[in-house]
Amino acid sequence: MKRLWLLLLLAGLLAAAAGLWSRWLLHPQEAAQAPETAEPAVVVEDRDVLLYYATSDGLALASFSAKIAGCEQEVDCMQNLLGRLAEGPGAAGGDLTPVLPAGTRVLGVAVDGDLAEVDFTRTLLDAHPGGSRSELLTVYGIADTLAVNFPWLRQVRIKVEGNPVDTIKGHVDLRLPVVPDFRLVRRQGEGTGADAG
Repeated sequence: MKRLWLLLLLAGLLAAAAGLWSRWLLHPQEAAQAPETAEPAVVVEDRDVLLYYATSDGLALASFSAKIAGCEQEVDCMQNLLGRLAEGPGAAGGDLTPVLPAGTRVLGVAVDGDLAEVDFTRTLLDAHPGGSRSELLTVYGIADTLAVNFPWLRQVRIKVEGNPVDTIKGHVDLRLPVVPDFRLVRRQGEGTGADAG
Protein backbone atom coordinates (compact mmCIF):
# COMPACT_ATOMS: atom_id res chain seq x y z
CA MET A 1 0.00 0.00 0.00
CA LYS A 2 2.83 2.37 0.84
CA ARG A 3 4.49 1.61 -2.45
CA LEU A 4 1.33 2.37 -4.35
CA TRP A 5 1.03 5.78 -2.69
CA LEU A 6 4.66 6.54 -3.37
CA LEU A 7 4.27 5.53 -7.01
CA LEU A 8 1.14 7.69 -7.37
CA LEU A 9 2.88 10.64 -5.71
CA LEU A 10 5.94 10.20 -7.92
CA ALA A 11 3.76 9.93 -11.04
CA GLY A 12 1.92 13.14 -10.04
CA LEU A 13 5.16 15.04 -9.51
CA LEU A 14 6.52 13.80 -12.84
CA ALA A 15 3.32 14.86 -14.62
CA ALA A 16 3.48 18.34 -13.07
CA ALA A 17 7.16 18.71 -13.97
CA ALA A 18 6.48 17.54 -17.54
CA GLY A 19 3.65 20.08 -17.87
CA LEU A 20 5.83 22.96 -16.69
CA TRP A 21 8.68 21.84 -18.92
CA SER A 22 6.47 21.63 -22.00
CA ARG A 23 5.04 25.10 -21.28
CA TRP A 24 8.54 26.48 -21.00
CA LEU A 25 9.50 24.86 -24.33
CA LEU A 26 6.46 26.32 -26.10
CA HIS A 27 6.62 29.82 -24.53
CA PRO A 28 10.11 30.38 -23.07
CA GLN A 29 9.83 34.20 -22.95
CA GLU A 30 6.54 34.18 -21.06
CA ALA A 31 8.01 31.94 -18.41
CA ALA A 32 11.14 34.05 -18.04
CA GLN A 33 9.47 37.46 -17.93
CA ALA A 34 7.87 38.75 -14.82
CA PRO A 35 4.62 40.54 -15.41
CA GLU A 36 5.29 44.20 -16.10
CA THR A 37 3.41 46.88 -14.29
CA ALA A 38 3.01 49.99 -16.38
CA GLU A 39 3.83 53.16 -14.50
CA PRO A 40 1.56 56.03 -15.35
CA ALA A 41 3.25 58.70 -17.43
CA VAL A 42 3.87 61.86 -15.46
CA VAL A 43 2.51 64.86 -17.31
CA VAL A 44 4.27 68.04 -16.26
CA GLU A 45 2.41 71.16 -17.33
CA ASP A 46 4.09 74.41 -18.33
CA ARG A 47 4.36 76.82 -15.43
CA ASP A 48 3.22 80.46 -15.35
CA VAL A 49 5.91 82.67 -13.81
CA LEU A 50 6.73 86.31 -13.13
CA LEU A 51 10.10 87.67 -14.16
CA TYR A 52 11.61 91.04 -13.26
CA TYR A 53 13.28 93.06 -16.00
CA ALA A 54 14.58 96.62 -16.01
CA THR A 55 12.29 99.45 -17.06
CA SER A 56 13.22 101.44 -20.15
CA ASP A 57 14.57 104.32 -18.03
CA GLY A 58 16.89 101.90 -16.18
CA LEU A 59 15.67 103.03 -12.78
CA ALA A 60 13.39 100.22 -11.65
CA LEU A 61 12.22 96.67 -12.16
CA ALA A 62 8.88 95.72 -13.71
CA SER A 63 7.14 92.36 -13.72
CA PHE A 64 6.70 90.35 -16.89
CA SER A 65 4.47 87.27 -17.17
CA ALA A 66 5.88 84.25 -18.98
CA LYS A 67 5.74 80.47 -19.14
CA ILE A 68 8.54 78.03 -18.48
CA ALA A 69 8.72 74.32 -19.10
CA GLY A 70 7.21 72.32 -16.29
CA CYS A 71 9.44 70.16 -14.13
CA GLU A 72 9.14 67.54 -11.43
CA GLN A 73 11.79 69.00 -9.11
CA GLU A 74 11.57 72.60 -7.88
CA VAL A 75 15.32 73.13 -8.29
CA ASP A 76 14.91 72.29 -11.99
CA CYS A 77 12.09 74.84 -12.22
CA MET A 78 14.37 77.42 -10.60
CA GLN A 79 17.02 76.74 -13.20
CA ASN A 80 14.42 76.99 -16.00
CA LEU A 81 13.12 80.23 -14.47
CA LEU A 82 16.55 81.86 -14.34
CA GLY A 83 17.35 80.57 -17.82
CA ARG A 84 14.21 82.35 -19.03
CA LEU A 85 15.26 85.50 -17.14
CA ALA A 86 18.63 85.36 -18.92
CA GLU A 87 16.89 85.25 -22.32
CA GLY A 88 15.49 88.73 -21.71
CA PRO A 89 11.95 89.93 -22.31
CA GLY A 90 12.13 89.85 -26.11
CA ALA A 91 9.64 91.74 -28.27
CA ALA A 92 6.73 90.76 -26.01
CA GLY A 93 8.35 92.77 -23.21
CA GLY A 94 7.81 96.11 -24.92
CA ASP A 95 10.32 98.60 -23.50
CA LEU A 96 11.61 96.27 -20.79
CA THR A 97 15.32 95.46 -20.91
CA PRO A 98 17.28 92.43 -19.66
CA VAL A 99 18.83 92.50 -16.20
CA LEU A 100 21.50 89.95 -17.14
CA PRO A 101 24.18 90.58 -19.77
CA ALA A 102 23.62 88.89 -23.13
CA GLY A 103 25.18 85.44 -23.19
CA THR A 104 24.90 84.86 -19.43
CA ARG A 105 23.92 81.28 -18.67
CA VAL A 106 22.78 79.56 -15.50
CA LEU A 107 25.16 76.74 -14.60
CA GLY A 108 23.15 75.43 -11.69
CA VAL A 109 20.91 76.08 -8.72
CA ALA A 110 21.24 74.52 -5.27
CA VAL A 111 18.81 74.94 -2.39
CA ASP A 112 19.56 74.65 1.31
CA GLY A 113 16.53 75.46 3.42
CA ASP A 114 15.40 78.97 2.46
CA LEU A 115 18.68 79.76 0.64
CA ALA A 116 19.09 79.39 -3.13
CA GLU A 117 22.64 79.38 -4.51
CA VAL A 118 22.67 80.37 -8.15
CA ASP A 119 25.73 79.71 -10.30
CA PHE A 120 26.23 81.77 -13.48
CA THR A 121 28.83 81.81 -16.23
CA ARG A 122 31.61 84.38 -16.05
CA THR A 123 29.72 86.49 -18.59
CA LEU A 124 27.70 87.87 -15.66
CA LEU A 125 30.84 89.68 -14.46
CA ASP A 126 32.71 90.28 -17.70
CA ALA A 127 29.85 91.67 -19.80
CA HIS A 128 27.97 93.58 -17.10
CA PRO A 129 27.76 97.30 -17.95
CA GLY A 130 28.47 98.38 -14.38
CA GLY A 131 27.01 101.30 -12.48
CA SER A 132 25.33 101.12 -9.11
CA ARG A 133 21.74 101.20 -10.40
CA SER A 134 22.41 98.61 -13.11
CA GLU A 135 24.06 96.31 -10.60
CA LEU A 136 21.14 96.72 -8.16
CA LEU A 137 18.67 95.85 -10.94
CA THR A 138 20.67 92.73 -11.83
CA VAL A 139 20.96 91.49 -8.24
CA TYR A 140 17.34 92.19 -7.30
CA GLY A 141 16.05 91.07 -10.69
CA ILE A 142 17.51 87.64 -9.83
CA ALA A 143 16.50 87.59 -6.14
CA ASP A 144 12.99 88.97 -6.63
CA THR A 145 12.27 86.68 -9.60
CA LEU A 146 13.16 83.66 -7.46
CA ALA A 147 11.24 84.90 -4.40
CA VAL A 148 8.00 85.78 -6.19
CA ASN A 149 7.85 82.33 -7.82
CA PHE A 150 9.16 80.37 -4.82
CA PRO A 151 7.92 82.38 -1.79
CA TRP A 152 9.63 80.11 0.73
CA LEU A 153 13.03 81.28 -0.52
CA ARG A 154 14.32 84.07 1.72
CA GLN A 155 17.96 84.40 0.57
CA VAL A 156 19.89 84.16 -2.69
CA ARG A 157 23.64 83.68 -3.04
CA ILE A 158 25.14 84.55 -6.41
CA LYS A 159 28.12 82.53 -7.61
CA VAL A 160 30.16 82.62 -10.79
CA GLU A 161 31.51 79.34 -12.15
CA GLY A 162 31.15 77.69 -8.75
CA ASN A 163 32.86 80.43 -6.75
CA PRO A 164 31.32 83.02 -4.43
CA VAL A 165 31.69 86.60 -5.66
CA ASP A 166 32.19 89.74 -3.59
CA THR A 167 30.42 91.96 -6.10
CA ILE A 168 29.55 92.15 -9.80
CA LYS A 169 31.20 95.49 -10.60
CA GLY A 170 32.00 96.94 -7.18
CA HIS A 171 28.66 98.45 -6.16
CA VAL A 172 26.56 95.74 -4.48
CA ASP A 173 28.10 93.62 -1.72
CA LEU A 174 27.48 89.94 -2.48
CA ARG A 175 29.68 88.42 0.23
CA LEU A 176 26.50 87.54 2.13
CA PRO A 177 23.31 86.15 0.61
CA VAL A 178 20.90 88.73 -0.80
CA VAL A 179 17.45 89.07 0.76
CA PRO A 180 14.77 89.71 -1.89
CA ASP A 181 13.55 93.31 -1.76
CA PHE A 182 10.66 94.50 -3.90
CA ARG A 183 11.22 98.24 -3.31
CA LEU A 184 12.85 98.51 -6.75
CA VAL A 185 9.75 97.09 -8.44
CA ARG A 186 7.71 99.73 -10.24
CA ARG A 187 4.00 98.98 -10.16
CA GLN A 188 2.08 99.12 -13.43
CA GLY A 189 1.20 102.72 -14.25
CA GLU A 190 3.86 104.24 -11.96
CA GLY A 191 6.48 106.59 -13.33
CA THR A 192 7.59 106.67 -16.94
CA GLY A 193 8.27 103.93 -19.44
CA ALA A 194 6.14 101.10 -20.70
CA ASP A 195 5.95 98.67 -17.83
CA ALA A 196 4.62 95.17 -18.36
CA GLY A 197 2.53 93.87 -15.52
